[in-house]
Amino acid sequence: MTTFIGREEELRALKRAYELPGSALIPLYGRRRVGKSELILQFLKGRPGIYFLGKQAPAAMQIHEFLTEAAAILEEPLLAGLATESWSEALDAVVSRWRSDRKLVLALDEFQWIVAASPELPSVLQEKWDRSWRQAGNVVLILCGSYIGFMEREVLGKKSPLFGRRTGQILLRPFGYREAAGFHSRYSRIDQARTYFLCGGVPLYLLRFSDSRSIEANVAAELLDEYAPLYREADFLLREELREVTLYYAILSALAAGHTTVHAIAGQAGQDPRALSYYLQQLQELGYVERRYPLTGEPPSARSVHYDLADSLLRFWFRFIFPSTSYIRHMGADRALKDLIRPHLDSWFGQCFERLCREALPWLYLKEGVTAAFEVGQYWSKTTQIDVVGLRDDGWTDLGECKWGTVRSPKTIEQELDQKVQAFPNTRGATIGRRIFSRQKSKTAGASAGIRWHGLEDLYN
Repeated sequence: MTTFIGREEELRALKRAYELPGSALIPLYGRRRVGKSELILQFLKGRPGIYFLGKQAPAAMQIHEFLTEAAAILEEPLLAGLATESWSEALDAVVSRWRSDRKLVLALDEFQWIVAASPELPSVLQEKWDRSWRQAGNVVLILCGSYIGFMEREVLGKKSPLFGRRTGQILLRPFGYREAAGFHSRYSRIDQARTYFLCGGVPLYLLRFSDSRSIEANVAAELLDEYAPLYREADFLLREELREVTLYYAILSALAAGHTTVHAIAGQAGQDPRALSYYLQQLQELGYVERRYPLTGEPPSARSVHYDLADSLLRFWFRFIFPSTSYIRHMGADRALKDLIRPHLDSWFGQCFERLCREALPWLYLKEGVTAAFEVGQYWSKTTQIDVVGLRDDGWTDLGECKWGTVRSPKTIEQELDQKVQAFPNTRGATIGRRIFSRQKSKTAGASAGIRWHGLEDLYN
């Protein structure tokens, strides 16, 4: 049995909604594989509840399966034989048979698929909530979905029948790098970071990696073996939610290769740049792509916007696996690792390390007692690249350089950062703080230059 790791705050929020007086309506959403279903099932342990997993199927079939599940949970066998194709009748039949003074949890998972077959369902739920469930105080309704854009529009949005009725909401994000380390307690900090670069904070992927094997052994066994589940994970994710997957593959391949502007992506994909906005928006709504811009405190121009792969596994898959599927199939995982991946892996880890450092800066602020509001990002221009930018509301701006490789001359890196600081458009007149992030912190680095050095141990502890 797999141990349930983390999610203490989210479980507390669900338990609080269950224990407080009155009914609750909680949208729970987040990208695929992030652990939404496991969170619901963990919450349901010891509590009466009906968990229904929606699917791409006709409405009548889904209603019948819902009633069959309810019949077993409520020990009301007649529910399974109820002849109806109406969600309104099905929900009334289930809730009316609930006789306990405890609350009944109704968890509708993959809500976007249920609504695709039954577009009236949000209005039906609104009617049940307004006319009955809210006053009765005996229902906890959890609407769970993996299509972030759909949930924000059709459940949380102003045009949704359910708008304004939620009593709470949970956007379940992937684990941060510090939480992800808990999956591999036997690894060194460096290998915990490498695992995070490959798996991100997605529980399913983290569980596939074993800390009894080396990182490369995990890559070969879990990502390069054509019979391993993660080998085809990217293909599954895209085909599950999207049409025209060929174009999405072209876009993601361009991003993985370092083409980040709309025009560069369009050139690689062989498309008109004006036609890409819809596809990029879909990928953003699924949580696979993010939109970014140089962080200076000034409004960004449309020309400065770049796109990046937000998902770690997709970044690796489209960089190393997708372009080489024929080679991997014919030569095998070990040979592909040796010939195609190992020579470039440390450089690729270096790019991932920059993202981890940006994620780490808020933790450093917390440890340092910073109370001002802040925004974290990066800065680039035609001549300068600054890996980490922290804009704070207290008149302070942090600029940071990230070095994953071995640091042979701390002084040289400090001088490079000083040059970049001079090129940063400090239009706010903020005090500039300098930080350097590396795998291992030099004991003497920054002592005389007023530069803070952070090693991996600083970022994790």
